[in-house]
Amino acid sequence: MSADLQRVFSGIQPTGDLHLGNYLGAIKNFVALQKSHECIYCVVDMHALTEWQDPTELVGNIREVTAGFLSCGIDPKAHIVFNQSQVSQHAELAWIFNCVARMGWLNRMTQFKDKAGKNRENASTGLFTYPNLMAADILVYKATHVPVGEDQKQHLELARDIAKKFNNDFAQSIKAQGLEEEFFPIPEPLITGPATRVMSLRDGSRKMSKSEPSEMSRINLKDDADTIAKKIRKAKTDPQALPSEEKGLEGRPEADNLVGIFAALSDQSKAQVLKQFGGKQFSEFKPELAELAVSVLAPIGQEMARIADDSTYIEAVLSDGAERARAIAAPIMCDVRRIVGYIG
Repeated sequence: MSADLQRVFSGIQPTGDLHLGNYLGAIKNFVALQKSHECIYCVVDMHALTEWQDPTELVGNIREVTAGFLSCGIDPKAHIVFNQSQVSQHAELAWIFNCVARMGWLNRMTQFKDKAGKNRENASTGLFTYPNLMAADILVYKATHVPVGEDQKQHLELARDIAKKFNNDFAQSIKAQGLEEEFFPIPEPLITGPATRVMSLRDGSRKMSKSEPSEMSRINLKDDADTIAKKIRKAKTDPQALPSEEKGLEGRPEADNLVGIFAALSDQSKAQVLKQFGGKQFSEFKPELAELAVSVLAPIGQEMARIADDSTYIEAVLSDGAERARAIAAPIMCDVRRIVGYIG
């Protein structure tokens, strides 16, 4: 990595049915960051196993997320696209971080509490230690920046704590090896855009998710133009006109969500969108939003369908990406092994 180029790492779980929230909250930003950063983008299939996955479906989902990356504009030749399980250094560093991180840190992770719910005792240990693997994903490449949604900020903060503790715990060994005092960089979050957290089209208080039973709650990247337009038309709203200023969106989650989606799809701020549509009813706004969404998303869906049919190409991209990822991770992991006192 050149001194003036910052390295970005991020990943998406292969759980199937990529949707608008994945695109606006993550992939669209991944594409933009290619212009300014060295980017490593990962299909985090090891994280997917924190909950049981049908093996056949998992294979298909890994390919689908990869097709989504490529269809949205991620360049696998200029940057790195791979699936996590092909690079063993992720798991090796995660174990070391299991021994660096503290139980109290993990007990504070709200996402584990949300996912485990009342069945905490039946949750997998992988779900509990998931943030340590996430830290390893980032730090095994010495990534300097991580694009994260609001729900991942706490996990990145943990990664920062782990990096600091490792650097402190092994300070003498790091110095003895002649390595930089701050062996692991402290990664910074990148939170960009007006729709980093896209909400359900049926309930503006809930995050857009494939786990919602209603298909009308989300726009899938594989949806065709007619389906996209229908879901926008049917999206829940309120009877008031759109406000002229952002403050008027307070207490109106559905309105705020749709304005945010329009802003993100059109590369504007919410304020700019409201300047255009303030005072107008949703009956005027929704057709404009539907037209915009179709123009941006329908071509992505068509390209995904084309790429998804070529499993040989997808697996070649992942294999090449994994080889290039290992070339970065392996020497860093060799330094870690020496630092902690392993032989060989």
